[in-house]
Amino acid sequence: MKLLRALVAATAFLALSVPFLAGESEGLSAVDIFQLESVAGPQISPDGKSIVYVRRFADIRSDRYYSNLWIVGFDGKGHRPLTDGKFNDGNPRWSPDGSRLAFISNRGGSSQIHVRYMDSGQTSTLTNLQTPPQGLAWSPQGDRISFLALVPKAPPRIAAMPAPPPGAKWAAPARVIDRLHYRFDRIGYLPHGYYHLHVVPAEGGTPRQVTSGDFHHGGFGFQSSNASWTPDGKSLVFSANRREDWEHEPLDTEVYEVTVDGGDLRAITDRRGPDFSPAVSPDGRSIAYLGFDDRYQGYQVTQLWVAERGGSVRPRLISGELDRDVANPTWAPNGSGIYFSTSDQGNTKLGFFPYEGSRPGAYKQLLADLGAGRSAYGGGSSFTIAANGNMAFARTRPDRPGDVAAASASNLEPRFLTAVNADLLEQRKLGAVEEIWWESSHDGRRIHGWIIKPPDFDPSKKYPLVLEIHGGPFADYGDRFDFEKQVLASKGYVVLYSNPRGSTSYGEEFGNLIHHAYPGDDFYDLNSGVDAVVAKGYIDPDNVFVGGGSGGGVLTCWMIGRSDRFRAAVSYYPVINWYSWVLTADIPSFGVKYWFPGFPWDYPEHYEKRSLLSVVKNVKTPTMVITGEHDWRTPMSESEQYYTALQLLKVESVLVRVPDEPHGIASRPSHHVSKMLHISGWFDRYRTGKGELETTGR
Repeated sequence: MKLLRALVAATAFLALSVPFLAGESEGLSAVDIFQLESVAGPQISPDGKSIVYVRRFADIRSDRYYSNLWIVGFDGKGHRPLTDGKFNDGNPRWSPDGSRLAFISNRGGSSQIHVRYMDSGQTSTLTNLQTPPQGLAWSPQGDRISFLALVPKAPPRIAAMPAPPPGAKWAAPARVIDRLHYRFDRIGYLPHGYYHLHVVPAEGGTPRQVTSGDFHHGGFGFQSSNASWTPDGKSLVFSANRREDWEHEPLDTEVYEVTVDGGDLRAITDRRGPDFSPAVSPDGRSIAYLGFDDRYQGYQVTQLWVAERGGSVRPRLISGELDRDVANPTWAPNGSGIYFSTSDQGNTKLGFFPYEGSRPGAYKQLLADLGAGRSAYGGGSSFTIAANGNMAFARTRPDRPGDVAAASASNLEPRFLTAVNADLLEQRKLGAVEEIWWESSHDGRRIHGWIIKPPDFDPSKKYPLVLEIHGGPFADYGDRFDFEKQVLASKGYVVLYSNPRGSTSYGEEFGNLIHHAYPGDDFYDLNSGVDAVVAKGYIDPDNVFVGGGSGGGVLTCWMIGRSDRFRAAVSYYPVINWYSWVLTADIPSFGVKYWFPGFPWDYPEHYEKRSLLSVVKNVKTPTMVITGEHDWRTPMSESEQYYTALQLLKVESVLVRVPDEPHGIASRPSHHVSKMLHISGWFDRYRTGKGELETTGR
């Protein structure tokens, strides 16, 4: 199927790929984003014999991403598409008996719930919703499907506008905003209304709303999550923030149970802090969920808990011995324990906690290398387990984008079942990835990182170095495939990416070294990393560059504000002025409660000390700032402030504005290409000894 898409787009792609075909480079090029595919959301059938997954691809003519559903046997046979076309199919879920597959698709013009009958291949459309559904879940009896959907409410109205005369075309009306969180990155201005749980008959019919009230029951909202059915099919268990001041306490969710037929609601948990991702045990007696006691720290380890539905026993902490975040809790089919994913030192793993009655067991690591995507960031670690112990998950390595893999409880040796990018990678040579540790010059802490070397690397030569810094800041890079960094390596750069203090997957103490102190001593961690790579002997110390996105953009500006060792810098979608960021970004309550001790007018010195404007007067490094114009997480106004400051200081600088792009600059393939080429083009401009600049658009 990919071959057919490639043939259709052959003329345009060949025009873009001329430099590679001419032998200029064997590495990945920016336009290869149009050929790169990704996998997500593998779901194993109840009998453990088949796996359905989402396969995402880019179309070079429409400049859009699409996704279809594919199926492959647990034995690796029968790999084929279930759906095709330029649509967005996703969220596949098997019926309890494996005879049907529910999924969400926009192939009818809007996102609706569809059900495919696996024996005949016939597909029915179950809903005709006005707003897109999310979070499908089958009832255990297979007769109903639950989902989340927005229930609209009328927007606030202040001015009673007159009607325009017949035939007149007046401008769009004014937008009245009366909420703290009124827009969100990748969504835009939020519609008025709240997300509620619904159920619909599995053969189709009229959906029925189950929850009520002016609260989000999943969907938009921090730490809200999908619902889990009780075994008798009478109730749904979910998480929600039902505080009256939920916008001001964004993480304080609880686990609730609601009866499907009566709508009777009761809270399972009651503490200040997030309780989310509930999973009901096979016998219906217990609920596993995630959360922590909120201390308003920048980083707090997400832990695994179990509560009894009856409420007679206090919830029990299961993962106390594990100083790592827990995600995706999933009960073993026989109720013997709980599977989950967790990241440790930049690698995402599948773990298991045995659970016998009231006595939790010890942590067991089962598998490593979970993940999928185009970046070395953690995430994308979904997995599913069948009744017979067969498992399906996405797996990645530095030289392999995510593919569907399988294992079983009796044989934990993972097997790749797909190779969705084999045809592309057979024609490209990737840069080798090397792990590296070093000591920070600040306090001797060991810092973890990775080096990508150019294809055909020769240690006797001298190479330019790019320090690439991750965002978050509470996130991690790891030994995962990274498209953007491989493109930089293909252009002759050595790329260093690392997990400085504040990164996750190294424990709560390490993560909170930047609590109310970011940016700060992370400068020394990163600068020491550059020293460690330069000491290897193959780096030209006069050709060292720095770049990073979001929090990495913050630290890029921090680095060049405290050091002149970098020949050029690129800061992508940074925060520059924390005072203005808190008042213009899409997560204001989160910023003032977790990243700062309070409001900016109460702690102006705190906000000023960590502002990048506090060190901008020191900058001499030629700097590019690149941001999407629809970025609401780090709004364009932040980048404009920094660019204007550099211009006033007569520092060589450019501001690149990417239209219609949210945070990340990757929603449209061509914009992702543009981002990569602007970054490498800026570095190329200041790279000594390179000769004539590349103008091929690779």
